[in-house]
Amino acid sequence: MLKENKGKVLISSIIILLPILFGIMMWDTLSDAMATHWGVDSNWDRFFGKTFTVFGLPVILLISHLVCLFFTFFDKRQKNQNKKALGMIFWIIPIMSLFTSGIVYATALGRELSFVLVTPAMLGILFIFIGNYLPKIKQNRTLGIKISWTLNNEENWNKTHRLGGKVWVIGGLIILFSIFLPIVAMVAVMVCVIFAMIIIPTAYSYSIYKKHQKEGIEYISPPKNNAEKIAVRITAVIVPIIIIGTAILMFTGNIEVQCDDTDFYIKADYWRDLKISYSEIDSVSRYEDLDIGIRTNGFGSARLLMGSFQNDEFGSYTLYAYTGAEEFIVMTSGDKTLVIGMKDSDEIQKIYDVVLEKVGK
Repeated sequence: MLKENKGKVLISSIIILLPILFGIMMWDTLSDAMATHWGVDSNWDRFFGKTFTVFGLPVILLISHLVCLFFTFFDKRQKNQNKKALGMIFWIIPIMSLFTSGIVYATALGRELSFVLVTPAMLGILFIFIGNYLPKIKQNRTLGIKISWTLNNEENWNKTHRLGGKVWVIGGLIILFSIFLPIVAMVAVMVCVIFAMIIIPTAYSYSIYKKHQKEGIEYISPPKNNAEKIAVRITAVIVPIIIIGTAILMFTGNIEVQCDDTDFYIKADYWRDLKISYSEIDSVSRYEDLDIGIRTNGFGSARLLMGSFQNDEFGSYTLYAYTGAEEFIVMTSGDKTLVIGMKDSDEIQKIYDVVLEKVGK
């Protein structure tokens, strides 16, 4: 299949990398830190360096594209695949590259975009596009709804994909029109719809399987080729590592503040430690319910928020805090601001008393 599609592989790869050319042309105009992620409030909350944004992001997408094509080409069942359905694998990531890079560059060049509206609109269109082709996909191991019941029975595959196509088109339309809802409601609708798009075809496939069992229809697992065996082994290793690693990063880690006679230390998991001399501190104060603003660089999880942040009150500042902290210590040194947010008020009070005494201001 690779020989038959060399032209598509080359063209799609070039399209993925096209944003690099634009980035080079606009290099002197782009800022050193470029916004690459925004929250549901439409505010940017993550930034990367110019070099990584211009070169790194398209290269990562290209690698993902080539990996998808590799496993698709080595699936023997794809030889008789519907050509239009197979074409999806060539153009989804190139479109993503142009879309995401276009947003990043537009923001970097000062264009204001309503990201809260753009994202559901593009997702809705993508789901409608994929849903339109789902019924056309023939049984295989790399495209479509790949669960054991569909893979082991062609009738189950065909019926599940016919229903799945309708569900995805309807889901895409709902997401597309959710842009007219308030932000919170829009996000809730998107999450529920995507969940339904996964659950409904899966439950339907299982119901067909149970019906076939009663009718005595046997489900036979087709033999895997070498590429499929390799993919299964790699997945069996990588997926648990990713899940466990993500869980560890999201829900573990601590911030420890130690005070001695002349300095105090912040020891933090997953981010660099900090040492500050009391003599360098100009002021120290306590805050409640501080608006932390947006993160421009650093680490964020369900437990910790650390790194460089920016808000209206302090401008650019450094934060070491537990997610959900309600009380903070704010210290200034010249034009620099450090904010510490601990888990409970007693700990905050203890640190504040020691620092205030040592600073004497």
